[in-house]
Amino acid sequence: MVTGGAGFIGSNFVRYWIENHPGDGVVVYDALTYAGNRESLADLEGRFEFIHADICDYEAALEALRVHGIETVVNFAAESHNSLAILDPGRFFRSNVLGTQTLLEAARTAGIARFHHISTCEVYGDLPLDTEESFDEQSPYRPRTPYNASKAGADHAVRAYGETFGLPVTITNCANNYGPYQFPEKVIPLFTANALDDQPLPMYASTQNRREWIHVIDHCRAVDMVLEKGRVGETYHVGTGVEASIEEIADAVLDALGKPSTLKKIVPDRPGHDRRYLLDCSKIEAELGWKPTVAFDDGLKDTVAWYAANRAWWEPLRGRAPVVESAWVGATSPRST
Repeated sequence: MVTGGAGFIGSNFVRYWIENHPGDGVVVYDALTYAGNRESLADLEGRFEFIHADICDYEAALEALRVHGIETVVNFAAESHNSLAILDPGRFFRSNVLGTQTLLEAARTAGIARFHHISTCEVYGDLPLDTEESFDEQSPYRPRTPYNASKAGADHAVRAYGETFGLPVTITNCANNYGPYQFPEKVIPLFTANALDDQPLPMYASTQNRREWIHVIDHCRAVDMVLEKGRVGETYHVGTGVEASIEEIADAVLDALGKPSTLKKIVPDRPGHDRRYLLDCSKIEAELGWKPTVAFDDGLKDTVAWYAANRAWWEPLRGRAPVVESAWVGATSPRST
């Protein structure tokens, strides 16, 4: 069962799993919040079962696990947009912490054989721009934003269920993903969609802040290897070592589309804007033999080309984004209005 299977990484994982494990039954479990989209799986209809439900609903989760005889849960379900977390942090702690705990409890009751949880590099906090430091699996958690903290809380819940109840769990912390079917609030599809329509590309004022980038298919391959060969109770980092700043991303998108650099626009930084993340992935490489296969330059060009060719997929989603970048400037808490 793939929770969050109608989202960006989840839908790519469903597609990857069906293609590479055609003998397995796949159940997609998704609440279809604004970033969930059944159209991302339209060409696979009939090859999986779909359950429209929330991971915070214990009875629905338990019924899904029991009725479908689920052996493995891969939990992608999460609120993931840092900007939205600034304006509405409560929904992040509800979905990411309480939702994960609820799903863990259902999995424990149902006696599943493996619970794999998808985490992020952001739980560790950030790194200075002028060092070669990286995070390994023993690095302390120091989240700096509501989103990061909610994902850290989910990780702690997963480990607690493994230690206390013996639930067979594994975790992967991954770098920033890119690829097809990503909701157009995230930077690469946002920049691509805007550039295609000759609209400004909004870059945070800290234009040299960097992220590590991985193609979503390489992430899917890593999760597959962890499920097959990973040690229960362990955490594995998944990254590429390839870093790029927001301005480098903007330049690459504009170059791929033949658009002018005058489309770049500086906007105010969001609060708690992390400077840099970088993961040490030597553990998954040494233990499982995983390595990334998609070169960043090639993957980015292919991704931009996908969005250019699939306007019908992303254009209707533009109006569903619940936050406008820089909306926090002078804003009050939604609970105080």
